[in-house]
Amino acid sequence: MKLLPLGDRVVLKQSAAEETTKSGIVLPSQAKEKPQYAEVVEVGPGAVVDGEKIPMEVKVGDKVIYSRYAGSEVKLGEDEYIIVKQSDILAIVE
Repeated sequence: MKLLPLGDRVVLKQSAAEETTKSGIVLPSQAKEKPQYAEVVEVGPGAVVDGEKIPMEVKVGDKVIYSRYAGSEVKLGEDEYIIVKQSDILAIVE
């Protein structure tokens, strides 16, 4: 099964949460903060506004930072994804 986003939506696969701090302290699962860093897995065709197509600025494989509470979480098999609008993506990490 494959997720194909519509409009200006993007499917992201979240990075794993940090399990230890920089000083070496192991964090319990409740204390782990969800990362805002993810990889783009699928990209929609783009939005149409006033009859004009707005191109997508991200592509599959890009590493991005997105808004903390953006999107919808989806579980497909064993994998977890988040679907966000392109406007919820804050930056591409190079």
